[in-house]
Amino acid sequence: MTRLAILVPLLLTACGLQPVYSGGRQGAVAQALAGIDIAPIEGRAGWLVTNALRDRIGALGSGPARYRLDIRLDDQIAGLGSRSDDSVARERRTLRARYQLVEAQGGAVVLDATAGSDAGIDVVGSEYATIAAENTALERLAETIADQIVARVAVHARREAKAAGTR
Repeated sequence: MTRLAILVPLLLTACGLQPVYSGGRQGAVAQALAGIDIAPIEGRAGWLVTNALRDRIGALGSGPARYRLDIRLDDQIAGLGSRSDDSVARERRTLRARYQLVEAQGGAVVLDATAGSDAGIDVVGSEYATIAAENTALERLAETIADQIVARVAVHARREAKAAGTR
């Protein structure tokens, strides 16, 4: 068993697996993320996603804006299931984002992708409680979308750095 514990890290390095954020704040990925300006996003969901992205990207520092992140959101709530009185018993809130990473100089789109998540909401007798649950679900979905976007942009930045020969 101890041999296996010693061999696994060696095998992972042999396959070329490397940390995305190697080099810390001075690494290529952190520098690329720090150089992203987030374009305004409409609506409450947009405000939540923008703040979540700023929390994640801002933690890496700031630098000259090399890229702009354009995001369009689609936020929907659909009723699922019904009770004997034909009222909705459960809802599903879905948040989808189409985002583009655009070069600040020249405007070339270097990454065009989507992110999405959904959450189930119990519809209870209190309208206030249902609205509070919908809002809480939106907050969680915005955090998830931001995580997905940052992860995808980080992987893209890592590939670009590797192709350019920097770490």
